[in-house]
Amino acid sequence: MKKHIPFALRLIVAVILIQTLRFKFSAHPDSVYIFKTVGLEPVGRIGIGILELIAGILLLIPKTVWIGAGLTLGIIGGAIMMHLTQLGIEVRNDDGVLFGTAIVTFALSAIILYLYRKDIPFLKKA
Repeated sequence: MKKHIPFALRLIVAVILIQTLRFKFSAHPDSVYIFKTVGLEPVGRIGIGILELIAGILLLIPKTVWIGAGLTLGIIGGAIMMHLTQLGIEVRNDDGVLFGTAIVTFALSAIILYLYRKDIPFLKKA
């Protein structure tokens, strides 16, 4: 049971990251609106989509979980800051679902990084 929970957390975050890619890569109007609002359309939309894809894959590979979790924290931390400073909690009448998903993803990534902290090479004791 103990090793199933970390895998479930990794899978949840990876699915969240990967399922949002269709909006970014298909130039969905909501995604375009968000990235135009923060001044990153289209390069930021595509670039962040690629980074989210990489983070999602890294979360699923046992040796790179810590990298995927750290990358996710950075990406989603930026998204949270954009919500708090430029976008607002509610974006295009979504009742705050996008912001809430970002908070959950950030929290789960922090938990994952904590659980896999012993795998971080530069934090290992000599």
